Amino acid sequence: MQVFHHHIYEFKKGLRNLILHTAPATHRSLVIKKLEHHGIDYLIYDQAPGKINIFFGDPSCIQVLRLIGKQSLNHFTLEEDFMLGIMLGYDRKKQCERYITRSAKAQAVQELTG
Repeated sequence: MQVFHHHIYEFKKGLRNLILHTAPATHRSLVIKKLEHHGIDYLIYDQAPGKINIFFGDPSCIQVLRLIGKQSLNHFTLEEDFMLGIMLGYDRKKQCERYITRSAKAQAVQELTG
């Protein structure tokens, strides 16, 4: 929970607009209570058994995730994954390289299968 509290601190200080935090599912109610106490918008995705991904931050960033409408990061398109990485503040150049690599792999699979 120390990392989660630090993420709240970073958001409140304006260091990040959107945060992705992975936590044990058993922390769900505590996380929700803390975020609601601070008036921070959030979205929670259930992950592998016993894990949750908590997105929280600026209401417009959370709204974008709601509009994408996926319930798991595994269901994001390559473009949605790229956009999410940029929104989370990941290195732009590395996100571009990741997108190019993943696109090339997807195209190769598509060519093999038909």
